Amino acid sequence: MATLKRIGPGSAFKVGAVTYAIFGLVIGACIAFFSMIAGSLGSLAGSGAGAGARALGLGMGLGAIIVAPIFYGIIGGIGAAIGAFIYNLAAGWVGGLEVDIN
Repeated sequence: MATLKRIGPGSAFKVGAVTYAIFGLVIGACIAFFSMIAGSLGSLAGSGAGAGARALGLGMGLGAIIVAPIFYGIIGGIGAAIGAFIYNLAAGWVGGLEVDIN
């Protein structure tokens, strides 16, 4: 058994940022999809706001694809770095995590 005694907060930040940015891209794509559908449904209602509803749906969709990965990446990286710092404190007190590596 090997003992994991320390996790580098910088390394944890990078991994957390990339992982959560990919997750944010998936969430952003879902928001974009539903925003575009909502914009299309708004134009089918027959009101004079059809073009505005489509533009709003397109703008929200494209904005979500750009903003969500950035937001999720930053928050995920910060969360992973804080988690690594807390793990390092706890591992110093109790000795770390035992891992079986082959």
